Amino acid sequence: MEPITDYDDVTEYGLEPELLEEILQKQIECTFIWDTKDHWPVGVLMTYLWKDGSFWVSATSQRKRIAAIKREPRVTVVVSSHGTDLGPAKGITAKGRAIIHDDQATKDWFYPACAAVNIPTSGKLQDAFAAMMDTERRLVIEVVPEKWITFDAGKMMAASIPAWQKMGLLD
Repeated sequence: MEPITDYDDVTEYGLEPELLEEILQKQIECTFIWDTKDHWPVGVLMTYLWKDGSFWVSATSQRKRIAAIKREPRVTVVVSSHGTDLGPAKGITAKGRAIIHDDQATKDWFYPACAAVNIPTSGKLQDAFAAMMDTERRLVIEVVPEKWITFDAGKMMAASIPAWQKMGLLD
């Protein structure tokens, strides 16, 4: 990697595929973004599961995002490494298409898996969480990524050090 001279183009500081996968497995929270009727992007924080190359989230049918996804399935999911043992400043943006699942087979695996992510200690609390999700209006949303935008600020910082030394900013 060449020493950096400016921060205009940082595209070479993306995540390696292994690190991308590790962040997606370790993190449990994302920002889920969709397009409203009046074409304003809106996002909310959601717990997600990363399984079989897709993001999996859940919402009830009366949520505005469900109508929006039915109208326009193109969505974005943003994940940060912050809060994981990988440290901060590693970002993932996935542009993808949302698929709404209402079938019992999907709900049967998703609810316990989501409960396990939210309440890591198995037992009655985890079971109760899964049971509370199992409502008539609950849907499971799968987001299949089509394009990735990633960034690793650690790589950029490493490339910055030689430039800072040359400018006399570091000893």
